[in-house]
Amino acid sequence: MLLVLGVTLFTSREILNILGVVDYGIYNVVGGVVSMFTFLNSTLSTSSQRYFSIALVKGDLSALHRLFNSNLIVFSILAIGCVLVLETIGLWFLNNEMTIPRDRIFAANVVYQFSVLAFLLNMLSIPYNALIIAYEKMNIFSYIGILEAVLKLAVVGALYLISRDSLIIYGLLTFCISIIILILYVSYCLKKIRVSHLSWYWNKNMVRELMSFSGWHFMGTISAVFRSYGVNILLNLFFNPAINAARAISFQVSNASVQLSNNFFTAVKPQIYKLYSSNHYSELYRLIFRSTIFSVFLVSIIALPIILNVHYILNLWLKQVPLHSDLFTQLVLVEAMILGANGSTIAPALATGKIRNFELVTSGTNLLIFPVCYIILSFGASPESTVIVSITLSSVTVIFQSYMLKRMLHFPFFSYVILLLKMAVVTFGSWGILSYMFVNEGFTALFMDVFGTIILLSLFYYVIIVSAEDRHLINAYAVRLIFKIRHLF
Repeated sequence: MLLVLGVTLFTSREILNILGVVDYGIYNVVGGVVSMFTFLNSTLSTSSQRYFSIALVKGDLSALHRLFNSNLIVFSILAIGCVLVLETIGLWFLNNEMTIPRDRIFAANVVYQFSVLAFLLNMLSIPYNALIIAYEKMNIFSYIGILEAVLKLAVVGALYLISRDSLIIYGLLTFCISIIILILYVSYCLKKIRVSHLSWYWNKNMVRELMSFSGWHFMGTISAVFRSYGVNILLNLFFNPAINAARAISFQVSNASVQLSNNFFTAVKPQIYKLYSSNHYSELYRLIFRSTIFSVFLVSIIALPIILNVHYILNLWLKQVPLHSDLFTQLVLVEAMILGANGSTIAPALATGKIRNFELVTSGTNLLIFPVCYIILSFGASPESTVIVSITLSSVTVIFQSYMLKRMLHFPFFSYVILLLKMAVVTFGSWGILSYMFVNEGFTALFMDVFGTIILLSLFYYVIIVSAEDRHLINAYAVRLIFKIRHLF
């Protein structure tokens, strides 16, 4: 996770420098048209992980084999349908509605085609990826992630060596990475997980159940798409690619920190599904609380020093900083800390399989962002105001999700809300203390803010947030660690 974080920040800087602000903005907004369809990737991946994990708990490998092949057939059909839409409506929208300089239309279309092909490959890799996660082979998941990071570094090096159109070459090389990752997932599964061997299996009832579950989860996922990529396209319609570049930079920083949280939940989700299917509810509640604490802590410990030193960091990191990047980055990181609690409430709801009301409520609040942002931008609001809208609705969504869990699982809603409020007070209290203590800008201030964030958040979480039971576990671990260190010397 840390390696991927470092590579993401480095490659973002170099790609912006190589492509320039306009081409970088074009790549992100053109890729955004295709990315609006990646909600299917997230929806279907979650669906697969849920069913695969429950089949593993039951020990029914023949059912797991049937599920895998059914998923692969359904995903292939859906992928073909999405490609047809992207090559008709999506292509028309790209060439007729988006704000792209006339001399970059050809390059934008080429990049669009590479993005469509990469999307297709990613769709086909979902069942294999979900199978690896369901079996909790996190080392393989990690190794492939590290290789992907290394390949992204290689792409940056190749762009410096190749003198042709950098935007087109970047799209081509990114597509090649998708090919390599798919081959690795498929090869590992075929060699190590025998239920992944292909065979034709079609069961109407199973497919109907898969599609019903995925259909309701689709509503929640599409709302996240509008919160991100839809707003990106809105900004392109109201402003220009330079604004898209500024927003893209802020989300590169945010995504690098959120990715730590997402990878953490990748490991947690199979445990949530298995605890639910085994009817171990008290352990499930404990895991939800612990994963929320750890996730928000993880995002906050990265986000706070960046928020406090955003101008210095962006100028140190980037050779050319697009206008509006500072405030965009600060606001997006605030939202990232709020969304750090999302995974803990979504996974247990999905485990129940009865997600209609959950998705109706949560997607309803999320979907508001697109029309609200359109209205405020029509009245002349600044680009950054779209993130403020997203922060507000994200906060409401987290509360609604935890309330729906109370109705679905008798989840301790009020205790969870109190936990969220405590973490908010601790995080913003630490922000205020650090802002007051270190007001200068520079490397020394950055170092002190990083050190101060780790100390303050660790202390406040230990005293205020962590339960008495977990404090006892932390103390026992600390004693063992000290004993091991003393034994070494």
